[in-house]
Amino acid sequence: MRERIKLEYAAAAAAIGILIGLLFASPFIGMADSGDFLRVLMTTGLDYNPAAVSYEDRFFGWANEVFAYEGIRGAYITSQLIPVYIARSIGWLYDQTLFNVRFLGAVYGALLVSAVFLIVRSGRRYSLSAAAMLAAGLLFVFLDIRYVAYFNSFFAEPVSLVFLLLTVASGLRLAHQDKPTTGAALFFFACVFMLATAKLQNTPIGIVLALYGLRLLPLRWDRAWKRCVLWGCSALFLLSALLYAFAPDGLKHINLYQTVFFGILNESPDVKGDLRDLGLPEKLAVNAGTNFFQTDAAIPQEAPEMKADFYDRMSHGKVMLFYVTHPQRLVGLLDRAAERGVHLKISYLGNYEKSEGKPALALSDRYSGWSRLKAEYMPRSLWFVALFYLLYAAGCAAEWLRARSRSGRMTAELMLLVAFVGAFSFVIPVVGDGLADIEKHLFLYNAASDMMLVAAAAWLVHRIAGLLRSRRGRSGYGTYRF
Repeated sequence: MRERIKLEYAAAAAAIGILIGLLFASPFIGMADSGDFLRVLMTTGLDYNPAAVSYEDRFFGWANEVFAYEGIRGAYITSQLIPVYIARSIGWLYDQTLFNVRFLGAVYGALLVSAVFLIVRSGRRYSLSAAAMLAAGLLFVFLDIRYVAYFNSFFAEPVSLVFLLLTVASGLRLAHQDKPTTGAALFFFACVFMLATAKLQNTPIGIVLALYGLRLLPLRWDRAWKRCVLWGCSALFLLSALLYAFAPDGLKHINLYQTVFFGILNESPDVKGDLRDLGLPEKLAVNAGTNFFQTDAAIPQEAPEMKADFYDRMSHGKVMLFYVTHPQRLVGLLDRAAERGVHLKISYLGNYEKSEGKPALALSDRYSGWSRLKAEYMPRSLWFVALFYLLYAAGCAAEWLRARSRSGRMTAELMLLVAFVGAFSFVIPVVGDGLADIEKHLFLYNAASDMMLVAAAAWLVHRIAGLLRSRRGRSGYGTYRF
């Protein structure tokens, strides 16, 4: 018995249909701007639509479908610029008066469909049952409106999502090639680069995955391969480090303020004691619990005295040292992050255009089964997160030891890397930005954790199918690789 239609094509077609219904049908669904769009708009020659003149029209309450063309006015460095430039170029050919953000949604949608196709095709190498579980899981989880609504926006989260999945897809492709090609290796490095440089908080992932890339060296012994791998690792390491080093000072100042005043000092039992341990003046205690964008802070966030008393004295290195010497405080913040991290719904950013007549902050619930299940039933404690990651890592290690082929071991290593991405993406936002916008900042953590769940479900189905196949074989019945 054979598949009449290959499962990866069916999964890709289903993904296209869901995306059309969510992103391109009426009414328009996107994400309202929280203030993050401007640096990308300025660097890509776009601007807010002049028709949306008020603050309320542009931020938080409603999403906007169209934006104005403008000259380049900034130099914000991120891999997000690549899909935005592609979408802008296509949009310009279609309409030279206003840019429709749905062109950007189409670019992200095409990348997501490609990832679904490639991952499901890799799953077929194990069994049809594993591929079917991967297809169902990917379609149910990653096509959820809480993930794809970001596609019709200028947030960097879609880049993190699609290139996390494409990193998995490209890694699986490398694992299953008898003689890995340089093209496959370059595709893998390109996907990791796009993931690592999408946001400042992702850069440590690029540095570590660049070191993992050295694992590819023994796959071939010829000079061309070694040159490709070494150049790929070096470029990934260097570009990730440079992106962090040359991040705008204003962005670093925001992150430092958030991690100290809205993280360490937020609900602190001893605010003045924490300030002393950080080497900061006690008079800053009046700002404890405030975020950078509040207008009612006792000492304005950009007041001249803040430069001397705070920004010139603080660094993320000192924040790390504080948490090393006060581990219970970090555990407390991570526990609060775990409680809020099950929510994919961002309640302070609306999904609809104002012209739809919906109230400000209205959210679409179309195709939101996974996000609703997760918010309602997923345990929300640090201990559950730690247990899940430990069990998953133990399963990857067991599969690595059990594997008798290079492809099996590389697959186990790749799945373990997904857990590493998730763990980093859980801790780094708390250390680097406190609890500010924590639900949105845990986006990549959620994506990695959900990929782990989908992979674990596919592995479990594959193993159960294998046991049933073995029993059928022992009982004398014919077997089928399902």
